[in-house]
Formats: sequence, structure tokens, C-alpha cells
Amino acid sequence: MATLEPKIVFDYFEEICKVPRPSKKEEKISAWLVETGKKLGLETKRDKSGNVLISKPATKGKENVTPIIFQSHMDMVCEKNNDTKFDFDKDAIQTYVDGEWMKAKGTTLGADDGIGMAMALAILASNDIEHGPVECLFTVDEETGLTGAFALEPGFMKGKMLLNLDSEDEGQFFIGCAGGKDTVATFDCEWDNEIDKNSVAYQVTVKGLQGGHSGDDINKGRGNAVKLLNRILWNCYQDFGMRIADIKAGNLRNAIAREGYAIIVIGKNDVEAFEAYLKKMNDTYKNEYLVTDPGVEVVFEKTKMPTKVLDEMLQVDLMNCLYACPHGVLAMSQNIKDFVETSTNLASVKIEGEKIVVTTSQRSSVESKKQDAVDYVTATFCGTGASDVTSGDGYPGWTPNPDSEVLKVLVTAYKNIFNKEPQVLAIHAGLECGLFSEKYPGLDMVSFGPTLRGVHSPDEKLEIKTVKMCWDLTVEFMRILK
Repeated sequence: MATLEPKIVFDYFEEICKVPRPSKKEEKISAWLVETGKKLGLETKRDKSGNVLISKPATKGKENVTPIIFQSHMDMVCEKNNDTKFDFDKDAIQTYVDGEWMKAKGTTLGADDGIGMAMALAILASNDIEHGPVECLFTVDEETGLTGAFALEPGFMKGKMLLNLDSEDEGQFFIGCAGGKDTVATFDCEWDNEIDKNSVAYQVTVKGLQGGHSGDDINKGRGNAVKLLNRILWNCYQDFGMRIADIKAGNLRNAIAREGYAIIVIGKNDVEAFEAYLKKMNDTYKNEYLVTDPGVEVVFEKTKMPTKVLDEMLQVDLMNCLYACPHGVLAMSQNIKDFVETSTNLASVKIEGEKIVVTTSQRSSVESKKQDAVDYVTATFCGTGASDVTSGDGYPGWTPNPDSEVLKVLVTAYKNIFNKEPQVLAIHAGLECGLFSEKYPGLDMVSFGPTLRGVHSPDEKLEIKTVKMCWDLTVEFMRILK
């Protein structure tokens, strides 16, 4: 990383990669930020939730410029490949350069939003750029609940304009985002302890899917491991009377499920037909997802016979629920061309002790449609035997303001540097800006950042050249801000 430019940004990103920062476990990175701010000799404070604010006074002659806030989040999505040995609570992210991209070895890279943090710290540490009063806000737990943004108290920061450094396409400025809500269904486990002795056990796995961000990537037609695995199980029950002993597919609520497995039991007389069916489904999925998920695989192997399987009626209810539960785009915007308005993500299914937990998340830029999507999913669960269905409080969307002053200055800076117009858009993913607008009415905001791909998955990668482009843009923005 030492050879990459801008050096100051990548130096800080390298240090950030060394500090564990899973969502809801930001103690180490929060303490590191406080220590870094104090080492720079800057005013640094931390609130009760762990949010950190570091303030830097204006350079000479810029004292009366509008105060600006640069905002990023501390936590990262912790996803790894099954064959990767890695402890996100202890280990440093192992980065490497592959051509024009930076990647991580078998895990998420954490450039979402580590590279935003690095840019903010570089601003604080630089002594050769012009700027007005600057505050850099680092929030906790953006990825699993926006906890830091929810907990932010009025008066914690003083800036009038905010640049959110948490977007993933260079040259695109975002001025609005979707709101979101989670819906979780729980089934009480009932077991059948009598397994036919003339049976054999298999582990069936669906893997090799791209997955991705449940907001940004929901409209790309990618396969969902929960859906693909359940499709196999549903048909194997119809054809072979297959029974489920264990199931785990997907992981985080804001990631499209990339892989999953089930431990199943099947009669010995059906083994040949069963294996032939799985091979057929491997070919079927490769054909169906030839473009979006060419690496998809259905693999299977015999395994130790379990001591119990799910009650047959419970198994049927679960499979019907997973088949019926919607996943993907529910509605496109009527106002913005090619913009997803409403979607839902069937994120995961897991047996946890004596419970089966199915997690989903709904997003929409229209509040009433967000609730309608929640009700749609809730009705699906309630109609298929779930013992409990709950929805969280969710988070609000961010209403676009095309007349934003900070947007006008940022667009001017972009044209000054690159001699072309940026795109001004809204984003289907959730951003903390919606909550900031509730806490700080009138706060003028735009979100931008370098190009990232494969976020929320081990395929996450950062386009190196776009980091410098964003850095140059930021410096020019601060230079021309009045």
C-alpha cells in the first residue's frame, strides 16, 4: 500500500485495516480514533454510543467559510469465505493489489467505509490544503442498525454542510436514499427423533454466488442462496420424502445470501435419483445464472447421520415460507428513471438452538411503500406457521434537495477538476443522512466516494485510481467553498 497515491489516504487506510471493527464491536477503532485525534493535537470528543468527532480549525484566511462536516462510519461488514480462517475480532485485514483494484484475502475489504474514514483523517492530518472550519464525524454500527446515527445528540457537531463519504461510484453524487426496516420470523423447533434406519445423510451446499449489497445490488438479478437451496429441498421433499436436520443459508440482513447448506436425510433406495437430481440442478443454476453468477455450484457429500430431523409439518411450513417469501425488486420509481423504489431481501435462515430464524429487510424511498413491503413479508410468514414475526423501528429515508448549496459547490469543484458533469442521483441503499436530517434540521448534505464493487461480500474491491479522484475533488471543494 505504501506505493499508492494519495499516500496519506492509503497510509491511514492501512492503519485502519489493522484495527478490528465489526459492527457493534467498535471499541477498538473508536479508541484508536480518539488517540489519533489527540496525537494530531485536535479537539476530539466521543459520545456515550462511541461516535467520535474530531475538529480542526480553519486555515488562515478561511475562518469565515461555512463549517463543513465530513462523515464516515467505523464498522465494517464481516463476511469471509467458508475456507478462510479469519477472526474479525482479532485479525488485521490482509489487503493486496490486483491490477487497478485493491482486494482482501478471503474476506470483506472494509473499504466500506474504511476508505471514507481514511480520507477524513487525511484531511485532519494535512497541513498543505486550504479549508474552513472542519469537523470529522465517525459513527458506530451503521451496517446493522444505524445505532450511532440514532444516538447522535443535537449539538454534538456544529457544521452547516455535511459530506457523507459512504457512496460507491466515483462521479456520482447522491442527494437522497431509501429508508429501511427489518422483518424477522421465528419458528419453534419440533423434532422427530425416529429416523428410518434404511437412510443416509448428506450435506447439500449452494455456493459461488456473488451476493452483494441488498440495496445497491438488489436489481442486478443475482442468485440468492436461501432461495436456491430451498428450491432444491422443496423438490427433494416432493420427490424423495427428504427430511431436514439442519439448515444455514445467508448471514447478514443487508447482504444478499451468497452460500448456504442443509443437512438432510434420504432413503437409501433414492440415493441414485437424488444425486442425479442435484447434478441436474447444478447445471440448471449455472444456466439460469450464466451472466450474474457464473461461479454458482451445487455440491453434496455424505455425512454423519444426525440424531433427529425437523418435524415433518414444521419442515413443510418452513419450506413453503421460504418459497413464498418475496425477494428482490418490488417496485421501480415513478419519478426517477431506472431507480429502484421498493425492495425486499430474504437475507438468511438459520437453526439456532430450538428456534428457526428467518431474517429479511425491506427498503423504499416512499415511507408508505416501505411499510407495505413489511406487511407483505409479515403476511407471508404468518400464513406459513411462524410462531413470531417482528419488525424493528427501521430508519427514515432522505428526501432529495436538488437546490442544495453543498451540491452546487461540489458539482462546480468536480467540473473544475475533471471538465465534465457528475451524475446527481438518489440511492436505494440506506445512508445515515436520513437520521442526520431529523437530528439537525436544515443540514445540507451530499454523499459521494470512490468506486467499490462487491461490497458486503469477500469479493469487495476498491478501484485505486478513484481514491485520488475523490481526494482531489475534496481538496478543490474546500478551496472554493465560500
